Amino acid sequence: MGFIHTKAELKWLNQELVKIWPFVNEAASELIKTSVEPVFEQYKSFILASLHFSKLTLGTVAPQFTGVEILESDGSSITMELELQWDGNPNIVLDIQTTLGISLPVQVKNIGFTGVLRLVFKPLVAEIPCFGAVCCSLREKSKVEFTLKVIGGEMTAIPGISDAIEGTIRDTIEDTLTWPNRIIVPIVPGDYSDLELRPVGVLEVKLVEARDLTNKDLVGKSDPFAVLYIRPLREKTKKSKTINNDLNPIWNEHYEFEVEDISTQHLTIKVYDDEGLQPSEIIGCARVDLADLQPGKVKDLWLDLVKDLEIQRDKKPRGQVHLELLYYPYAKHEGVSNPFANQIQLTSLEKVLKTESNGYDINQRKNVIMRGVLSVTVISAEDLPPMDIGGKADPFVVLYLKKGETKKKTRVVTDTLNPIWNQTFDFVVEDALHDLLMVEVWDHDTFGKDYVGRCILTLTRVLLEGEFQDTFVLQGSKSGRLNLDFKWTPQPIYRDRERDQ
Repeated sequence: MGFIHTKAELKWLNQELVKIWPFVNEAASELIKTSVEPVFEQYKSFILASLHFSKLTLGTVAPQFTGVEILESDGSSITMELELQWDGNPNIVLDIQTTLGISLPVQVKNIGFTGVLRLVFKPLVAEIPCFGAVCCSLREKSKVEFTLKVIGGEMTAIPGISDAIEGTIRDTIEDTLTWPNRIIVPIVPGDYSDLELRPVGVLEVKLVEARDLTNKDLVGKSDPFAVLYIRPLREKTKKSKTINNDLNPIWNEHYEFEVEDISTQHLTIKVYDDEGLQPSEIIGCARVDLADLQPGKVKDLWLDLVKDLEIQRDKKPRGQVHLELLYYPYAKHEGVSNPFANQIQLTSLEKVLKTESNGYDINQRKNVIMRGVLSVTVISAEDLPPMDIGGKADPFVVLYLKKGETKKKTRVVTDTLNPIWNQTFDFVVEDALHDLLMVEVWDHDTFGKDYVGRCILTLTRVLLEGEFQDTFVLQGSKSGRLNLDFKWTPQPIYRDRERDQ
């Protein structure tokens, strides 16, 4: 069943809304002011010290409903979706206090909104009005347009302030109102906690590295750091360390995020250039849809950074960021093999983390050190770039752990772009969950060596699978692939908790 778009069928609804709009304006203005100001505090940019409404009225123009649809349900609820448009004339003035101590009165003008309001009436009950509560949300990310103007001044007087205010407003709207987030309005007295958004799983994120970042500094190179979130709440946003003067930073940092709706949520990453006391300048951003992840399977990916996640008009290369993602649900999913469930054979990692109560103890996981022996077989390489005058190369491979000191090296295979080594090297790994394997390809010369490219690999996959073989693209090189085999022999131990406290 699709949206009803005829004016005649919606005329009555819009007429009634126009009649009651003055009363809605008066009631909603105060409600919005008292409820939204605390929410702003959770989403405000680090440039902003505070945001408060000094004026707030919704104006004289009522929204117009342009479509309505009743969705099929399972019999326990009714879902209504209302397509609406609002080109309003509100009077909204924000008192902005920056972290630099500057106070600005900012007017929000020319507001335009187009979206779909989703109303879920649940549960259905045997008393008027026949439902216990209403869940209100926007079905999807809606089109919100507005302009910002400093009263008696210019927005450009403080670099980054306009983007900070706009980002705070948009994050607040998206993260509090857009499905799966919802506002629950009780109609009949009762307990409706089961309607609240609840965590369904955990997303493990390893921020490995970035490459070829755009240089934002006139002298030297950018000082990049990354910000990651599923929901842009301050307490749920992760920030990496800053790597100074490097356009190819290696972070090797691990984070955990709660997932509340795997089908609609996404992971956002933004890479900035640290400007010290000045506002940081964004280098680029990227997004991963969590629906693309398979529970219990490691996903290793490079993401292209863009200027803006919504418009994407600027196609200028801004670099790439390397992530490793692992999502595991708290409960069993129908049709999905959950590697953390009880009914299947557990890998070495899961055996250490498994508990009798729930099968997987996250707190215990934080205390475990995955110690063991990593066996790496360097099988071969393909399509290496020519390094010699004759169009060939004399390649060899160097391997080492990021947190280790010992380097292993293959033999040199002369005069080829497709070398075969079949050499195996063992590494004693002290903390595999937080280490990286560095694999570098070099070209041997009579008077030295030339760098060809590298692969930076996490150890999560071999911890979960025990053994695997795969092909890896050589980074920093025009061409080339490495064929590697991995095997893990575990010797898990626990951290000395008293020592860590």
